[in-house]
Amino acid sequence: MRRQVLAAHMLAEGSIVLALVGWWAMARTMPSFILPGPVEVAGVFARLFIDPAFLVHTLTSLARVVASVLLAIFIGGLLALLARVVPELQWVVMRRIQPFLNAFPSVGWAILAVAWLDVSNAAVIFVEVVILVPFCLINIAAGLDEIDAEVVEMGRSFTRNPVRLLVRLYLPLLTPYLLAAARVSYGLGWKLALVAELFGAESGLGYLMIRAQYTGQTSVVIATCLAIVFIFILGEKLVIDPLARRFATR
Repeated sequence: MRRQVLAAHMLAEGSIVLALVGWWAMARTMPSFILPGPVEVAGVFARLFIDPAFLVHTLTSLARVVASVLLAIFIGGLLALLARVVPELQWVVMRRIQPFLNAFPSVGWAILAVAWLDVSNAAVIFVEVVILVPFCLINIAAGLDEIDAEVVEMGRSFTRNPVRLLVRLYLPLLTPYLLAAARVSYGLGWKLALVAELFGAESGLGYLMIRAQYTGQTSVVIATCLAIVFIFILGEKLVIDPLARRFATR
């Protein structure tokens, strides 16, 4: 097993090294505005986390994504609970609201958000939330369907307080599904952030990318994409994965 793990790590890291070498070799034959080299991109990548002029855009996008994920989980969970508590609304929520939000194009939401909310943080967060809500709704609704009716009845034998039932019974049982919704929404949220910021923001990584396109700074475009990958992996490793391990051991 140790040899297999070591071989897998060597293959993975070796693939990255080969990709960097190939990138460096190709960049030497092309102008930097078409394909900048790894060293140039690495310099811009570092500036995104060090230079205050760039760091403010990185933190702005991060704040928007985190706020959007939390709001989407809250709204999706509220809709799922509403469909569960009021059976008459289940058809409306799952057969009307969820398919509509799931199928509506993201570019359409971005254009409408600018028309309704102007170029602002609210417009970007609105676009992300309305697209993430159906994913959260599906995950949380699946979790509610898995809750045993006998467990709910036992909980009601101890208390009839709906808030206490929600906090002491439903939320602990739904934690794996909430974390799954957070994981999916966090990854998708970064992709949506770029689309939303291209249309309706004057700050953020998406704004940096569109500005770099106009000025021919391909290194900024590549560095921004790599920064998003880095932040996504960091968020998973430092927040989502530890929470998943903690609640999995309960």
